[in-house]
Amino acid sequence: MDNNKLKQILNSVKSGSVSVADAVKKFKHLPYEDISFAKVDHHRHLRLGVPEVIFAAGKTDEQVRKIAGTMYKKSRGFLISKATERIYNSLKIKNAVFHSASGMISIGGGKKKKGNVLVLTAGTSDIPVAEEAAVTAGFLGSRVTTVYDVGVAGLHRLMGNSEYLKKAHVIIVVAGMEGALPSVVGGMTDKPVIAVPTSVGYGTSFAGLTALFAMLNSCVPGIAVMNIDNGFGAGVLAHKINTL
Repeated sequence: MDNNKLKQILNSVKSGSVSVADAVKKFKHLPYEDISFAKVDHHRHLRLGVPEVIFAAGKTDEQVRKIAGTMYKKSRGFLISKATERIYNSLKIKNAVFHSASGMISIGGGKKKKGNVLVLTAGTSDIPVAEEAAVTAGFLGSRVTTVYDVGVAGLHRLMGNSEYLKKAHVIIVVAGMEGALPSVVGGMTDKPVIAVPTSVGYGTSFAGLTALFAMLNSCVPGIAVMNIDNGFGAGVLAHKINTL
C-alpha cells in the first residue's frame, strides 16, 4: 500500500462511499501479513517510499509464488529480483513481465516516469547488473536511459555519448575488471554518481573485489559505491535521488 492508496481509502470513508468497517478490513494487514514462512511488509512503501521487493534466490518457487500472490492481491504489483524463467512461468499472473537480462519479474509499479536516471556500463558483460538497476529504478517511477559498453579501453565511446551525462539527474556506472569507469565519469559531471562493481573479470579481479576497492578509493569525491553486483541497491538509491 502506498500513500495514494491510503489517501484514496480515507477519502472514500470521508465521502461515505466506504464504511469504516470496510476500511478497517483494508488496513487489516498493516504493518505486515504473516503467511507462516514470510511476513510480507505491505507497510514498507508508506515508511520508505519503496515497496518490499522479493529476493528469489534461496527461496523455493512455491515460496516466491505465494509471496508474490499476496503482494499482488494487496497492491496489484510487485518486483522480484534474482528470478528465473521457471519462477515466472509458475506465477501465472497476466501482464507480469520477465526481464531476462536482469532476472527480474515485474508488474505494476510507477506509471508516470519522473526525472532521468542514466545507467552506464563499462562492458557488455556488465549489462545484467545494469539492467537490474534500470528495471528497479523504472519500476519505482524514474525515467531511465541506458548506454552500454563505454568503458575505459575506448573512452571515445563515452565521449560520443556525453550529451546523456548532461541530461541526467543521477548516473549509475556499472563496471567490472579494474572498475575505473566511475572515476572517469565522476570527473566529467556535477551529477551524483553511483558506482556498482561487478564480479566480471579475470583472476586478480577476485570476483569483483578489485573493482570494489578501486571505486571506494576513487580520487573523485562524492561517489557512492554499492556492493558487488548490487544493481537493485543502485536502482533504489538513484530513484530516491532522482525524485527528491
